[in-house]
Amino acid sequence: MLRKYSKTIKFNHIGAMLVTALLVFMVVPAIARFSEDKNNLFSVFIDSNLVGKVSDPSRVDELVMEARRRIAMENNGLVLLDFDLTMSGEKVIFGQIDDEELIKDNIYRVFRESIAKTKQPVYEIKINEFTVNLSSSDEVLELLKQAKSKYDENNEYTVEMVLDPSRELNVLTTNVVKTADLEKKEEEEIFPSAGAIKKLNAFFEEAKEQTLEGFDFGVKSLDFGENVEVVRAYVDADKITSLEDAIAEVTKKEEKDTVYEVEAGDSLSVIAQKNGTTVENIIAMNRETIPNTQAMIRPGDMVRVMVPQPELSVVRTEEIYYEENYEADVVYIDNDEWYTNHQEIKQEPVAGFRKVVADIIYRNDTAESKNIIYENIVAEAIPKIIERGTQAPPTFLKPISGGRLTSRFGKRKAPTRGASTYHKGVDWSTPVGTSVVASSGGTVIRAGWGGGYGYCVYIEHPDGKVTRYGHLSKVLVKAGQSVNQGEKIALSGNTGVSTGPHLHFEILVNGSQVNPLNYL
Repeated sequence: MLRKYSKTIKFNHIGAMLVTALLVFMVVPAIARFSEDKNNLFSVFIDSNLVGKVSDPSRVDELVMEARRRIAMENNGLVLLDFDLTMSGEKVIFGQIDDEELIKDNIYRVFRESIAKTKQPVYEIKINEFTVNLSSSDEVLELLKQAKSKYDENNEYTVEMVLDPSRELNVLTTNVVKTADLEKKEEEEIFPSAGAIKKLNAFFEEAKEQTLEGFDFGVKSLDFGENVEVVRAYVDADKITSLEDAIAEVTKKEEKDTVYEVEAGDSLSVIAQKNGTTVENIIAMNRETIPNTQAMIRPGDMVRVMVPQPELSVVRTEEIYYEENYEADVVYIDNDEWYTNHQEIKQEPVAGFRKVVADIIYRNDTAESKNIIYENIVAEAIPKIIERGTQAPPTFLKPISGGRLTSRFGKRKAPTRGASTYHKGVDWSTPVGTSVVASSGGTVIRAGWGGGYGYCVYIEHPDGKVTRYGHLSKVLVKAGQSVNQGEKIALSGNTGVSTGPHLHFEILVNGSQVNPLNYL
């Protein structure tokens, strides 16, 4: 009987233990569940600091990201953190799992201590690819003030830092406003002008502008030419730039590669003067299309130039008054009986004299455009009158500026599979995008894809000849369109059966190709 009772107690004790263990595993999530074939408890370390223990290592990355987001929100921007995350796993029957909120707090504390020990808080300023770090917001504003100071000597404009609405994080950008407008706005908020008084003020302002005295000469608007981004960040102490060095870096001029589109009246010397460079530098940068000072350039041609520019440019509009002698626009009389290379002057011009108020837009020291807003003609200019022909002459121009002759007309060894062994035109090697002009005036009879010719243009001329331009990258005309000699019709390319960027040019007489070099 005693033995039987003893067995009952033993079985009851074992059952109680099993029930208790089952309840622990089912009800208490803070205990790691045992597994014979894999680790079930993981210790998480940030830079060798134990931040907690978990049973599911896949949750750790999310906990780290939440701690980083908390750091970023506190610092109004992106904070770069350099840390080592390691985990050590083990198999245990019973193991304590830490609460996720506690782990996040521990990770956050380690991040904060790491920032405090190794990083310094800065204002990171980004202008295109250029970046500089300053210690305070006052230094940021002083840097921007100095960047505009050359063009705002009287400090008539104020730079404000405002939130950039296009960015998700707290990124600041610039807002340049006229100081007087700010003061006027503040005054209106205190003493608002309404009703009859407001209409009367508007009337006097409008009446004032009808006379020369009504113009407010000087800088009308000013802003930065590039987008400025400012964020809070943490960097190593040696990455912080002094205000003096930052001003020097932002305002100094460095030569930058840009593209200039040739305008009517331009020459190489004029282009060099406009862009603050030399003719020699232009030729060096455009050797294939402009081999020497005698090379022909046409309106619409693209010329590479090196232009000295600061990292942060200033765009401003100035209202100026000047007096000048001026020429009237030339008046042309078309004569359908003459060729286009024949013209006669019917009236010589006489310069006029005028008083002008104009808005001129500058980027740094370079005038980009002019808009005349007031003109008082003292003496009317007499225009030059020219009678000119409209018929295309029986001559042909070379369709590109520059270029290197790489394949002549006639028999040749096929340069690539699919190419002809009898070349029916001439090839000039030239960069993709070179302007292609009509060799002679006429009507476009085909414009588009032409098989082995790639993109091509066919022009029929009044004397029955046809010119063909092949391997183009872009066609700028359409079938049925009339074009003048020298008019831009396409951009050179490397399409169709082609061995490299070039222009293929043909002249057809009575439907058969002839040597173009005999006609140019």
